[in-house]
Amino acid sequence: MVTKKSAAVPNKSAPKKAAVKISATKTPAKKGAAKELKDLFEDGLKDIYWAEKALTKALPKMEKNASSPKLKKAIASHLQQTQSHITRLEDCFASIGKKAVAKKCDAMQGLLDEGKSIMEETLPGSVRDAGIIAAAQKVEHYEIATYGTLAAFAKVLDEKKCLKNLLATLAEEKECDELLTGIADTDLNTDAMK
Repeated sequence: MVTKKSAAVPNKSAPKKAAVKISATKTPAKKGAAKELKDLFEDGLKDIYWAEKALTKALPKMEKNASSPKLKKAIASHLQQTQSHITRLEDCFASIGKKAVAKKCDAMQGLLDEGKSIMEETLPGSVRDAGIIAAAQKVEHYEIATYGTLAAFAKVLDEKKCLKNLLATLAEEKECDELLTGIADTDLNTDAMK
């Protein structure tokens, strides 16, 4: 017995999908765009310098809005570390013969804006604390990625003093991220469920 395969009948009521065109053209570079790795490195230093300075303004607000004593202590401690991160970055600029200049970091601005929104959209207590930890960890992950990248650039560029400073800060950022995870795991997230 031979069976015929039935042809698929299109669903006439289903909406048609728009074709997505992906352009293969190159994005034009801005005037003053980085031409060499050292230029990209310097731009990255300027971004994270701005980010760290902005963080020194955001952390006290996060601490004020936190209710968990452990979280308040962790934020206060990280504020002190952030001050030393700024000093290390200034040392990096000096070691490469450049003035320490901050360039607005859109990524950090977005993360800080999100953190502010979380605090405004949650009631004080464990739910807000969980939100603060989530926002703070997003910041930490951004910083970990940035410091890791800049350390890799410094290594290739043979900027030993910068490399040492960037790796020291990277270690502290990772430590802070682990501390925040520990605070969230010690009943804070469970309390937020209640």
